[in-house]
Amino acid sequence: MNTFSEYYKENIVPALMDQMKIKSPMEVPRLTKITINMGLGSAVNDKKILESAQLELSQITGQKSVLTYAKKSIANFKLREGMPIGCKVTLRKEKMYDFFEKLIKISLPRTRDFRGLNSNSFDGRGNYTLGVKEHIIFPEIDFDKIDKIKGLDITITTTAKNNQEAMELFKQFNFPFK
Repeated sequence: MNTFSEYYKENIVPALMDQMKIKSPMEVPRLTKITINMGLGSAVNDKKILESAQLELSQITGQKSVLTYAKKSIANFKLREGMPIGCKVTLRKEKMYDFFEKLIKISLPRTRDFRGLNSNSFDGRGNYTLGVKEHIIFPEIDFDKIDKIKGLDITITTTAKNNQEAMELFKQFNFPFK
């Protein structure tokens, strides 16, 4: 039983159909996927950082993370093409809604000095990107076992055609904008 997916189908779809004057429920904007990326520049020197980051990202999302590799060699950073430099997870369907609910209701309010998210972080096509400076805001992370505080990039992809439609969708989910 997923509460956010049911809430979307029962409450948000009819509300957005009335508000946007849409006739078909298939035209209503919806969440497609959530991509969580953890870039680790310090992983070039120490492989343990990469392994711990991969484990922590898997704990946060409930899905195994995938390593990302360098596309170019950069001599100043001692980086060679093909070296692992980060990890990412793409969530869809039920896990996506579970993570989205946990992000809105639990994790973002635990952020230090949290006053809301910037409403200008849309990309023009209805997708929203936010950065989290500390991954310890998620309840799955044990403070005693972390070696270094890491940041996350979270991208929420929607089927909205523009930023206004996506903003209405996020407002219906009670997304914490300023």
